[in-house]
Amino acid sequence: MSTIPDPIDPPEGLSYGEPTWDIARLFPLQGYWTEQEYLDLDTNQLVEFSDGFVEFLPMPKLSHQLIAHFLHRLLEAFVSARGLGTVVGAPYKVRLWEKKYREPDVIFVRSEHASWLGEDFSDGADLVMQVVSDAQSDRNRDLVKKREKYARAGIPEYWIIDRELEQITVLVLDGSAYAVHGVFRRGQQATSKLLPGFAVEVTAVLEAAKR
Repeated sequence: MSTIPDPIDPPEGLSYGEPTWDIARLFPLQGYWTEQEYLDLDTNQLVEFSDGFVEFLPMPKLSHQLIAHFLHRLLEAFVSARGLGTVVGAPYKVRLWEKKYREPDVIFVRSEHASWLGEDFSDGADLVMQVVSDAQSDRNRDLVKKREKYARAGIPEYWIIDRELEQITVLVLDGSAYAVHGVFRRGQQATSKLLPGFAVEVTAVLEAAKR
């Protein structure tokens, strides 16, 4: 049986309950992180990297995770049966370009691009899926900022699963920007242009959050 030690007088200048501020000094300052320092960061939290800055994302809720896992299983089954490539779920980093990393909920990499897949991150992706988070700032990041970044990185297809609007938007790369392949709602099937024949029931995806 463990016991709580009797309180002792803390070292001079310190007090109980105060955050351990000095630990922060063991890490680079924001704006000065290198790619390797970011990759060496050992944490179970979602952390993205942008031009020397580390961005700590809110941990996904259960409903978010259930939907992401459901999509991962559907895509994995389709891809594996046809030997098309590799499907990976978060947390796993995708390097968009130098000093820019994101962690989509689900990524797909074609067999011919298998060399992109490394132990720490993938040097690109052919398809990414993102379940939109709840907070307004998170929605803006998933719906606007990531759309711009993934297009700039040349990712051919981006799926956005929006629980608030109860829809799945599939975007396909058209030049340097995304065009809407389709906006699919309950009772419809969301389809892929990149992977002909791959389709998911929107209702089933949304209901996955309740299981």
